[in-house]
Amino acid sequence: AAVAGATAAGPATAAAPVPGDGVPAPEPPGYVIPPGPGQVLTGVAAARGLAVGRARHLHGDEDPPPAERAVESPERERERLAEAIAAARRAIEHDREVVAERAGRAEAEIFDAHAALLEDEAMLEPALAAIEGGALAERAWHDAAGEVAARYRALDQPILRERATDVLDVGRRVVRALTGEAAAGAADGVVIAGELTPADAAGLDPAAVRGLATAHGTATAHAAILARALGLPAVVGLGRGVLAIPEGTTLLIDGDAGSLQVEPPPELVRDAAARRKRAEQRRAAARARAHEPAATRDGSRVEVFANLGAAAEAMRAVEFGAEGVGLLRTEFLFLDRSELPGEAEQAETLLEIARALEGRPLIVRTLDAGADKPLPALPMPAEANPFLGLRGIRLTLARREVLSTQFRAILRAAAEHPVKAMLPMVATLEELESARAVLAQARADTGIDAPLELGIMVEIPAAALTAEKLAARADFFSIGTNDLTQYTMAAERGDERLAPLLTGPQPGVLRLVQATVDGAAAHGRPVGVCGELAGDPAAALLLVGLGVSELSMAPALVPEAKAAIREVDLATAQATARQALDADDSAAARALAAALL
Repeated sequence: AAVAGATAAGPATAAAPVPGDGVPAPEPPGYVIPPGPGQVLTGVAAARGLAVGRARHLHGDEDPPPAERAVESPERERERLAEAIAAARRAIEHDREVVAERAGRAEAEIFDAHAALLEDEAMLEPALAAIEGGALAERAWHDAAGEVAARYRALDQPILRERATDVLDVGRRVVRALTGEAAAGAADGVVIAGELTPADAAGLDPAAVRGLATAHGTATAHAAILARALGLPAVVGLGRGVLAIPEGTTLLIDGDAGSLQVEPPPELVRDAAARRKRAEQRRAAARARAHEPAATRDGSRVEVFANLGAAAEAMRAVEFGAEGVGLLRTEFLFLDRSELPGEAEQAETLLEIARALEGRPLIVRTLDAGADKPLPALPMPAEANPFLGLRGIRLTLARREVLSTQFRAILRAAAEHPVKAMLPMVATLEELESARAVLAQARADTGIDAPLELGIMVEIPAAALTAEKLAARADFFSIGTNDLTQYTMAAERGDERLAPLLTGPQPGVLRLVQATVDGAAAHGRPVGVCGELAGDPAAALLLVGLGVSELSMAPALVPEAKAAIREVDLATAQATARQALDADDSAAARALAAALL
């Protein structure tokens, strides 16, 4: 009954499995010497930009335990915990809406996982047991969350280790609700944290915060993505030394170089201010021309599209000047539901998006799920390495009714609007042919003969290396550089220790882009890019030089990408791209392209 009372504020949600007991907690961190004046800390560039501001700490790696006080009764502490969980759920719902407004529904999905953690028996049971033993509710919840987070941190898989941050975030919310403590706000300055949680990011005031600097994290974390959407420079993975910087210390954060300088000399501060002003002027000029087509100086057209993760984002894409949607992630249709969405529901959602685009093209990616992105309506057994398991097209070919339903819905939308379909994680021609057979049956079932091009995501090196063969049967290619980089560099995206290997544009990945373009050209197929590289102006010029004709990115990045394309002629971009193929590393490749801007 106590557990039921604690979770009565919301519907039951299946929580992710928690690692077993017996995992030793990590050793307490030792003393860290604060960085001195002029010292430069190097991390991972997570969001472009430059800023100077004073250090403002949110929180470190661990939260201190709440203060002890007299306990009235276990019954009263159980009531307090239930009330705090309900308050935390309301706060999560608020933050979900804030992030959805700022960065889109796709980035707000993380808060659904946070809501589920409020009902996780792995935290509720030990917390309630501690309360029965005479503990304060806030101390019981704090300790339970800390124990679960420690177990996650001890796991081998980075994607599971990242869950520790989510657990601690939820732990903080409930403890704050119990103690009445306000969330740590960030005054005007550079925000410092052990790792910026989604809740932290949702609480930031973009008008006051100058930049974000964290000890841990990766460039693909949700908070980093939100920083890019807000236009805030961010550097992650700086190490624990950043947490020792005294409050109020002047900092120079460089989101392009991935560095943070402590107490920079006055001449660097003046230079940074001038560079920041020029960057703001460039952004304003780019936004003023956002609705104009993008073409190189010599007239070579490049289509600039938007990536969407929800229907509500379509109008935002149009607002920022996107010429269409190069990637509609359909996973949002399947989230937080016990039954799979039907054909009619999916078709109506696609039509809603297509209408908002007002005739602009829409590329719909079929479901890209797997053990790394589990769905309640599509249960899957745990896999030792979900990134190499049954995901993307492999999963939907194993569950063909899912793919068939999606194809029927896409056909209904294509009968009224310019819509294309795209398959994720294709590695072989056999997978493409099998999907075409499902599409043919969907046509027969619906009787719809509207034209529908079927393309593939190039995310696996094998697909890039056999592009000519695949192009004989695929109508177009779209390169997903996030996964292509992960698989090419054999480095999991969630592992912050491997972040330098995942920082683009890697010359090896650029060679696979070139192989894809060459293979597609043999059959006259267009090639687009819909990964993070497409939204990086310098990297985008290299992609254009390699023959990519369409770039798709977060809506807010569209104006600057268009502006960058207008800065060069095609011959120069091609020559620079050829040099980048032979660069020693990603930094050298980026420097070649950055020199054009």
